[in-house]
Order: sequence, then structure tokens, then C-alpha cells
Amino acid sequence: MSSSTRLEPNVIDELVRICNTMLTEFEDARTTAEWLTRTEGFGDFDSAQQLAAGYRRKAAGTPESAKERVEQFIDALIQLRDAFATGGEAFLDTESDWARQLAATDPDSGAPNSHQGAQ
Repeated sequence: MSSSTRLEPNVIDELVRICNTMLTEFEDARTTAEWLTRTEGFGDFDSAQQLAAGYRRKAAGTPESAKERVEQFIDALIQLRDAFATGGEAFLDTESDWARQLAATDPDSGAPNSHQGAQ
């Protein structure tokens, strides 16, 4: 892409609308992720408590956990939406940053991230 690339206003409006729709869905996912930390009902055995602790770790509290991954996607999507909302020019400046953030959330991308070492 060159620095002379411009997006048509109707394309910008559609991209911002899509981003806002996705943000709404991610907000719902954030609410769901909050519930993942509730681990009552696993039982009182030591093995059940260990299982519950592992479940809580996967739910929240580490960069690889569900709650934090949702937050990472929300942050990247807000940056993308805001870049489009400025008329598309800022998209060229922020493209590599948000693309890098999204790639870092994909364990299969080969991009270095803390998730790969946590398995």
C-alpha cells in the first residue's frame, strides 16, 4: 500500500460499522469470560480443587487466558476502528501495529508470544 491510498467515505462508514458490530460481540464475550472464573461446584477433593484452579488460570489472570485474549482483541479492534474513522489515512500508519497484535494472539502464526511457551 502506498501513502496515497484513500478510502471512499462510504467504505470508511461501512468499515467503522463492521468494527462497531464486532466490538459489541466482543463486549458480550468479555461478559461471558468474567463468568469463567466462577469455579464453585468442582467438589472438595484435592484433585477437584486442582482442576478448579487450573480452570481459573485458563479463564483469567495470565496473558494467554480467555479474559485477557478477549481484551487484546478488543484493544486491537478499537485501534483499527479508530484508524478507519479518521478517514483511512491513519490506517496506513497503524496497520502494522494492529496486525502484529492480532498475529501475536494466534499460536499457529509463528509470531513470538508468551502463549507458545505456556502450553
